[in-house]
Amino acid sequence: MLLQDKVAVVYGGAGSIGSALARAFAAEGATVHVTGRDKAAVDVVTDKIVAEGFTAEAAQVDALDERAVDEHLRHVVDTSGRVDISVNAIGIPDGDILGLPLVELDAAQFALPLATYTTSYFLTARLAARRMIPAGSGVIMTVTALHSRTGLPLVGGYGPAQAAKEALTRDLSAELAPHGIRVVGLRPQAMPDTRTIRRAYEPRAAASGLTWEQWQEMLAARTHPRRLMRLEEMTDAAVFLASDRASGMTGTTLNLTLGSLDD
Repeated sequence: MLLQDKVAVVYGGAGSIGSALARAFAAEGATVHVTGRDKAAVDVVTDKIVAEGFTAEAAQVDALDERAVDEHLRHVVDTSGRVDISVNAIGIPDGDILGLPLVELDAAQFALPLATYTTSYFLTARLAARRMIPAGSGVIMTVTALHSRTGLPLVGGYGPAQAAKEALTRDLSAELAPHGIRVVGLRPQAMPDTRTIRRAYEPRAAASGLTWEQWQEMLAARTHPRRLMRLEEMTDAAVFLASDRASGMTGTTLNLTLGSLDD
């Protein structure tokens, strides 16, 4: 039980990645507060966690709404005593973001992922840190993608947004580490048991000229083991990264691309 008695807040908790992280943290002993914009979807995730005998609570929180995030964190502290882990795993619809050449994007289309991902991460991290600083400990975590470190066509502002999140992870760590707060990231790649890979493929299908099966094979061929990562592998890494056993890791993003990026 690597996270025994920890209190975690997961933003984007109804998505494939966010819900998997919430379940994994709960299974390792954490009390998990699962949040998202769609309360019904968040309830489904939380009900499954509770049915498995673990502790979780659902809340409707827009991670771009500063007041809503702040009020929810106040509730978390009031009910659970503190905030030990804050995870930002939000996602936004990709239909108007992916699949178009940069020269055909208008400014609003390009700026949407940059503004959404970075602002949400900043707000949730800043407000969590304000609760963690008095305790002298905490972990702030986000999820990025391979796009942050390599040039890819037809991804609009999504790649720059992921790169900005990784830069923010480093800057937050530089300021918060002296207060005992670690700031870390996860960079998974193309997990077929989530919607992530489908969201990347569908808007670019016509332009790529590849079938769904060929798309997966192409991505797998770029990894060292010639396969794609499983969701469980990502959550196992996240649990470790959030635990006290990773006390030496801060200001970094864990490369989970199976060698697609060899940094």
